[in-house]
Amino acid sequence: MEKLQPVRGTHDLLPDDLRRHRVVTDTAREWTERYGYAELATPVFEFTEVFQRTLGETTDVVTKEMYTFVDRGGDSITLRPEFTAGIVRALISNGLAQQLPLKFFCTGPVFRHERPQKGRMRQFHQINVEVFGVADPGADVEVIALGQDILAALGVAPQVQLEINSLGDSDSRTAYRDVLVDYFTANAPDLSDDSKTRLIKNPLRILDSKDPDDRKLVADAPKFADSLNAESQDFFAAVRAGLDALGIAYTVNDRLVRGFDYYSHTAFEFTTTALGAQGTVIGGGRYDGLVSVMGGPATPAVGWGGGVERLALLLAAAPQPHHPVAIVPVGEQGEALAPKIARDLRSHGHRVELGFSGSLAKRMKRADKVGARAAVLLGDDEIAKGIATVRDLAHGTQTEVPLDRLVDALQVYLQ
Repeated sequence: MEKLQPVRGTHDLLPDDLRRHRVVTDTAREWTERYGYAELATPVFEFTEVFQRTLGETTDVVTKEMYTFVDRGGDSITLRPEFTAGIVRALISNGLAQQLPLKFFCTGPVFRHERPQKGRMRQFHQINVEVFGVADPGADVEVIALGQDILAALGVAPQVQLEINSLGDSDSRTAYRDVLVDYFTANAPDLSDDSKTRLIKNPLRILDSKDPDDRKLVADAPKFADSLNAESQDFFAAVRAGLDALGIAYTVNDRLVRGFDYYSHTAFEFTTTALGAQGTVIGGGRYDGLVSVMGGPATPAVGWGGGVERLALLLAAAPQPHHPVAIVPVGEQGEALAPKIARDLRSHGHRVELGFSGSLAKRMKRADKVGARAAVLLGDDEIAKGIATVRDLAHGTQTEVPLDRLVDALQVYLQ
């Protein structure tokens, strides 16, 4: 029989991997709570229309990468390729637009049929924040500052740079689209086949092309900044001023566009050179028109998504679990008493290792293997005296402790 393997583009999160992931998600959860964000969870699959309508039919995600299938009821279903569209759907479906402003945090798996490489899988995980109902550029500054604080708390901020750009309002994008069409039409013979299609349906998507020949043309393309109207320029200036006031360093990248059609005004990415080609660890921006596109009321919004796998790869080392206390029974009475003592210690915050069988030597070897800082030896003679022997495994010392004072005596090992 052929050896079973995980599906290409997926991988198992073994304990060290999962501890790294938890550091990322727990840190994000802590900091989003500090900023007043409420945690929300949406289904991992939605009706396909949720993503087709919002992401844009010419984006690579929709045309090439979505996991879409027809279920037994005949409905077209898609595994979520990103969080924002599903969160907006939840906002509308649950009537939450009546409670604005709202701030949400989400985390969980997302799915894209991409070419697997370092930091990019077909099932991966994201942290995600969204602000609804705030048109002021201060909201853009806040979500960027939140991302910066999470990166700093993870200890990875020195490896990451912030890039920002303005995609302008609808009038600015229309003006830019016109000059962009003129430029790429003149260079159409040199465009990739995909970008020739984008030129007809959505020319801004050409700026996001990964094709090497397209990238050469993009380098000389007209700049978005030259098409921004006064309102868009003022908005972007306010965002930059807000970041300056907080001491958050950034670079204006006038070629930065986000991969989905719903973005407007501010676009930003936190990028790194430590992960090879997969340099974006957090990316997002403003999307004031998305809620109305999905059938809800006109609602300003801004947010970002961050890749858990990529952020976890930047961590200096896999965090280690707390050192346990090992319970080592010797004899029948010790075997009978050990589960009760283990449960009592766990209820007081200890991580406890309790083997189910084996000699004293084997159990002590197991205690050493799991990194236990102390071992509680329970022999029949000791139990008859109402005591246990506590052995400090780091220093080799041991003391006799009354059983009714064992919890207090082991407090020193809770760090």
